[in-house]
Amino acid sequence: MTAQQIQEKAIATGQVALGVEFGSTTIKAVLTTNSGLTIASGSYDWTNNFQNGLWTYSLDDVWLGLQSAYRQLKAQVESKYGLKLKKIKTMGFSAMMHGYLAFDNQDTLLVPFRTWRNATTGRASRELTKLFGFNVPQRWSIAHLYQAILDQETHVKNISYFTTLAGYVHWQLTGEKVLGVGDASGMFPIDADTGNYNQNMIDQFSHLKAVQQYQWQIQDILPEPRHAGDMAGHLTAAGAKKLDPTGDLMAGVIVAPPEGDAGTGMVATNSTQVRTDNISVGTSIFSMIVLEKSLKHVYSNIDIVTTPTGLPVAMVHANNSASDLNAWSKLFAEFAGMIGQNLSNAALYQTLFNAALNDADADAGGLTGYGYYSGENITAVPEGRPLLVRQPDSHFTIGNLMRLHIFSAFGAIKIGMRILADENVLTDNIVAQGGVFKTPIVAQKLLAAALNTNITVMANAGEGGPWGMAILALYAANKLGGQTLDDYLAKNIFAETKAQTLAPEPRDVAGFEEFMTRYIDGLQIELTAIKALPSNQIKE
Repeated sequence: MTAQQIQEKAIATGQVALGVEFGSTTIKAVLTTNSGLTIASGSYDWTNNFQNGLWTYSLDDVWLGLQSAYRQLKAQVESKYGLKLKKIKTMGFSAMMHGYLAFDNQDTLLVPFRTWRNATTGRASRELTKLFGFNVPQRWSIAHLYQAILDQETHVKNISYFTTLAGYVHWQLTGEKVLGVGDASGMFPIDADTGNYNQNMIDQFSHLKAVQQYQWQIQDILPEPRHAGDMAGHLTAAGAKKLDPTGDLMAGVIVAPPEGDAGTGMVATNSTQVRTDNISVGTSIFSMIVLEKSLKHVYSNIDIVTTPTGLPVAMVHANNSASDLNAWSKLFAEFAGMIGQNLSNAALYQTLFNAALNDADADAGGLTGYGYYSGENITAVPEGRPLLVRQPDSHFTIGNLMRLHIFSAFGAIKIGMRILADENVLTDNIVAQGGVFKTPIVAQKLLAAALNTNITVMANAGEGGPWGMAILALYAANKLGGQTLDDYLAKNIFAETKAQTLAPEPRDVAGFEEFMTRYIDGLQIELTAIKALPSNQIKE
């Protein structure tokens, strides 16, 4: 049989997996074969809104985006294979981690969805970190809940359930209030020995005077953690109609535990084993190192989360990364259109990225910048003010400008990674993924310089989270004889995957260190900009 015939048979017999991820800028759906080969995809662009001082997305857009992405995928299947997609073996849903979706006992959303991007929970984060002796970042769900308690928000007394975006979508489609353990570890700390929420910390939280005024118990309003390979429910008839309003999609599909984008990133880069590391670059940027031993100290810039199987992970998460890089690229695209040069995105990025590598000074010509669209946790900047800063003698060229923005996308995470280096946290491999790596070599080479280590990019680097979620769905449906996730990925998914590894070059490493000195020294400019230019109601 030809490859086309094999794929047609898989679609006709329903031997396919669906993975969907709700990213910060795109909702993407991917359909794969049992071997993980992508055979169709669909997407929907969406954006967060800044309303009443908080970043949010409308739940109506959640469903509009999901249906649109699936409809596009379904149309692609019919166009390419002449078949109508009706039967799917397994599926899974992933989304940006953390955040806060709270519901009452009538399943009514109590306040607009508060995303991971909000840096408004500083007091809660500090108090819980001190209470637990365990870092609780501002974006974690429990920090959002406790801040609402501290602020005496009236909705808190009515909470019956709260969850993440992935958990919400899964609940609506299956009726199950569960969450993959990786995503759950961004709601409340997980005990690595039990694979459940840390009971001692549950008790500590429950005994807080501010918490005891409520009728609910924290353990009763959290979703139940599930591990990769666990059964997490089936697509209900109502869920099938919600996903595919045409009624073509059959119910009963096996649904994997919903995961966060960090977990699907680990899977998509085959980085779920001890001493592996992956870095995902997008609106935010995060590095995930699977630990072989506990850290010696508690750090405000290091989150301890888990893999989808529950292994402890040191996560360095920066709220801002490629947004300003993309904004400047769009500006150049607009100019190109004005002079009659309508470039494809691939050609645009290739041209600009190559200039950053080949036509730029090692340190970006003395330029400094911050792509802060929101507050940045690692540098303790409370609000976003994207800035470009140059001195009169800076070498202001397109190459240096683009090199600056790529460097800036890696600036905040470099600070957190230095902490792990000082802790002697070991990793055997760093695999990078994200849209910036679709343009070959450039971002990979500059990331190697930023971290002063080898960086590997797989041939599927652009597939990312939705593909990783499809693989987790396949594992949930196809786990054979107790096969571990690590073995499943190595033998069934990545056995023949091509990858390229680049080593850092001394010139680039030295240039990035010069840039970082300016980056750190200039943070006061960001803080001054916040005071001088008060925030408006903005939409990215």
